[in-house]
Amino acid sequence: MTATGTTAEAHLRRMADILDEARRDLSDAVPPQSLLLGLQRLIPCDCACFSELDIPTRIHVNEQETPYDNWGNMGGDDGSLDGYWRWRHQHLQCTWVAGPHSSPDAHQMTDFMSVRELMNLPIYTECLSPFKCIAAVALPTAPNRTRVFQFLREEPKPFTEHEMTTLRLMAPHLYTLYQEAALRRGPRVRLTRRELDVLRCVARGLATPQIAEQLVVSPSTVRKHLENAFAKLGVSSRTAAVARIFPEAEVL
Repeated sequence: MTATGTTAEAHLRRMADILDEARRDLSDAVPPQSLLLGLQRLIPCDCACFSELDIPTRIHVNEQETPYDNWGNMGGDDGSLDGYWRWRHQHLQCTWVAGPHSSPDAHQMTDFMSVRELMNLPIYTECLSPFKCIAAVALPTAPNRTRVFQFLREEPKPFTEHEMTTLRLMAPHLYTLYQEAALRRGPRVRLTRRELDVLRCVARGLATPQIAEQLVVSPSTVRKHLENAFAKLGVSSRTAAVARIFPEAEVL
């Protein structure tokens, strides 16, 4: 066996070990808490994070990150997301993440712009500094939401093709681990059958009049079911309610 073959096999074993470790992690975190640390060992970076963002309400509904010593030195006002929302249109990788994804996919910032171009933008100075290179694995999620693993480096050297290939190979397994953890935790709120029916219609993109016609009830009844569901779930938007009850499209 060649040295190259031995190295490739060792790398594949490391990938498998990280996935196995995460599968044995039965914590309530979604995805499993051990997964980020394992991925950071596999893809060396200054910080690895996972986040789910509800775009209409601008709420981080889920967030994890590995330890990083220099958060206090980053741009912006004490970690505020104001700058992010102000300059979000400049973050082309983020625009890609927020798009529809029928399957997991991976890209890095330099697929969209050079490091020099990024560093000349307000999105960098106010939000991303000192991270110059960011690799991302976007997972499928509900419309108007993002669900993404990110790997951030202060060094301006982009991620290698080997590293990006590794992330693309890992991506479907990361999604499976997310799904397993989400189903294991499950919704802790009990809705009525009719409230669930209404939310299923919402998840399919139906407006209130269409839902009323579908369920043979009045629009005011639909709105009342939504109000009750929102109160039980502790959310304020249809998107957030759907994502809370149906974290995966397959549940529908």
